[in-house]
Amino acid sequence: MSGSPAPAVLDRNGLDALVEVLAAQGRTVVGPTVRDGAVVLSELTSADQLPFGWGTRVEAGHYRLVPRADGAAFAHTTGPQSWKSFLHPQREKLWSADRAADGRLGVTEEGKEQPSYAFLGVRPCDLRAIAIQDRVLAGGHYRDSGYRQRRRGAFLVAAECTEPGSTCFCVSTGGGPAADAGFDLALTEVVDEAGHRFLVRVGSGAGADVLAVLPHRPADALTYATARGAVDAARDRMGRAMPPVDLRALMGSSLAAERWDDVAERCLTCGNCTMVCPTCFCTTSEDVTDLTGDHAERWRRWDSCFDLDFSHLHDGPVRSSPRSRYRQWLTHKLSTWHDQFGTTGCVGCGRCVAWCPVGIDITQEAAALHSESQARRQEHEVRQERGETEP
Repeated sequence: MSGSPAPAVLDRNGLDALVEVLAAQGRTVVGPTVRDGAVVLSELTSADQLPFGWGTRVEAGHYRLVPRADGAAFAHTTGPQSWKSFLHPQREKLWSADRAADGRLGVTEEGKEQPSYAFLGVRPCDLRAIAIQDRVLAGGHYRDSGYRQRRRGAFLVAAECTEPGSTCFCVSTGGGPAADAGFDLALTEVVDEAGHRFLVRVGSGAGADVLAVLPHRPADALTYATARGAVDAARDRMGRAMPPVDLRALMGSSLAAERWDDVAERCLTCGNCTMVCPTCFCTTSEDVTDLTGDHAERWRRWDSCFDLDFSHLHDGPVRSSPRSRYRQWLTHKLSTWHDQFGTTGCVGCGRCVAWCPVGIDITQEAAALHSESQARRQEHEVRQERGETEP
């Protein structure tokens, strides 16, 4: 945004006012809060519901809340939900049909008014994920009208990362802990001897309008330097990383790799990775009817490429083995997504690593495929030097 206001500083009162102002605009404010042993996304009526004083400890297949002495609100990693739960709901009614007394059938398209959301605490990886879903669901040839309506009215307040988790690898997927684009306001939390406060940057005209009515002050040099320094330092503290290779080419050349057999022995094909992924978008349709047969509805719900029915044709599923289904997911996410949408399908949030019940790590699988590819290449070169033919 050209000519945007200079960075400002909010204190706790300013954060409270932010929620109040957004709600007064008629928006449904959604943000992180603690529930059921996790940081989840839920409707907020007050900034007090944010997870102040809570952090998270994550590993492959492991997630725990941990208390923090500093009272920080955004010092946790991403939880099991992403913002796609609101922009691209898990289940949505498309139309209903009713048979009148004279036998005529009337079809009513679902056209309810969509909520106007304000998302508070959107991580930079999730900003990228929203941009990817925008490309898929709002910018492609077949556009999702419901998604477009919900997305058009959404106000995004980013929360930059200063403490990445051990499952985070956004830097190696082309992102980072800084919010660079796609936000209306961006917050960077600072807790030090000078107090608990938030550096605020404006990313849109709507963001400037909201900031103007909040109690704030110009950013001082200490707050600005501390905030930017913390975000810059977070880039070097990612818990994981993708191998520094052309992943698109690697996946395309590894379709017959033996590593797929190894991961298939561990994969439960439960679909958790696709459910928690902020960019996975696949759906299916299901029709339901009442016992009389006079009323029917069509619903759309999330689907997963790990489901046997996902690729079911007249003679059975195309991808019947765990090997083929995991390979489909990973190669699409890291490779063929480029062919469809011109970008990677992975933002490095680490959710698929943390919420896999058996701890399968996408970065380890990519690294293993790379190692196997190198070994094959070296073997090929040795055979060429010896004048041997390929087996």
